[in-house]
Amino acid sequence: MSKAADHKVKVNKNNRVVEVKDLNKSFGDRVVLKNVNLELFENENLVILGKSGAGKSVLIKCMIGLIKPDSGYINVLEYEVNDLSAKELNELRIKVGFSFQLSALYDSMTVRENLEFPLKRNLKIFDKKILDEKVMKALEDVGLAQSAEMLPAELSGGMKKRIGIARTLILNPEIMLYDEPTAGLDPITAGEINELILEVRDKYKTASIIITHDLSCARATSDRIIGLFDGYNKVEGTFEELKASPKDELELFFNY
Repeated sequence: MSKAADHKVKVNKNNRVVEVKDLNKSFGDRVVLKNVNLELFENENLVILGKSGAGKSVLIKCMIGLIKPDSGYINVLEYEVNDLSAKELNELRIKVGFSFQLSALYDSMTVRENLEFPLKRNLKIFDKKILDEKVMKALEDVGLAQSAEMLPAELSGGMKKRIGIARTLILNPEIMLYDEPTAGLDPITAGEINELILEVRDKYKTASIIITHDLSCARATSDRIIGLFDGYNKVEGTFEELKASPKDELELFFNY
């Protein structure tokens, strides 16, 4: 049986690692987030499900200070994000891994160099032996130990996703944020990425927020789902709960 078919772990609801209250964000006249509320607990995989343009990516970028909300409260790992200095934001971002939708690899760097970059920039590690050990461990953990000397142009879409995740894991984050991790992938490769998300949680003991409009990804990876529609979280529950009683826009996902 695959991990994606039987992935439930014990979520520690005594330890909340993210709290968002009454979050609002607009761009000009376009309201993107309306009074969004959510919590993430230790060891939990929380999926935020919604259509493209629903504000899902804006939400997680607000969580790590890449976008400043108009109003609302954000606490991540005991950091009150809206009040952080630039130095404190950098401290937080080392603890929160962000896996970008397009992997965000540097095309001119080899896979090894891409993974060494955050170690040198954030942790000031320059010792070749230590760099090599950390790079190879991260690559082994995503199943791509053989790719160290390859360039991004030589990688498939699925491999780029894995390398992007490895570059995030190399800093040993406490929380992972996945932005559309299966976007643009064929069903088999998407399934492999879903499996990897579960393996990362097991190996690194992370809590995760997974942004997706892919129902298969939501089913495979989630402990809990929040449906984000029209800028606010309309529904919440496990996949089984939401499938049994889908409401409003969520019904379109289950009947697609």
